[in-house]
Amino acid sequence: MPEARPAPTCNVLPTIVALLYAASLVTGLTALVGLVMAYVWQGEAEAMWEESHFRFHIRTFWIGLAIGLVGAVISVITLGLAGFIIYPLLALWFAVRTIKALLAGQKRLAIANVERWLW
Repeated sequence: MPEARPAPTCNVLPTIVALLYAASLVTGLTALVGLVMAYVWQGEAEAMWEESHFRFHIRTFWIGLAIGLVGAVISVITLGLAGFIIYPLLALWFAVRTIKALLAGQKRLAIANVERWLW
């Protein structure tokens, strides 16, 4: 008789959010879906490392949105020239934070310094 496997835990949920964020670099909209999921799943985290990931993803979204809005205002003032600098740097920042979360999530490690803005 085959062995019974334990019920899956939600330890893949932070990875799902990170993958949605990564897909948003191409589609744009999946980050919003990831944000909603991070807020919903934040209360269901079974381990401390998962809590840190959800908080990290939520902060990544809101900080990125704030930088994007500031970039939009600056781009209007400079007739779009600043956008050529701000938006690629924002995309790089977002990608690095998402990859950092993916790598830590695969090892089930907490995100160190969740409150930091840079990495």
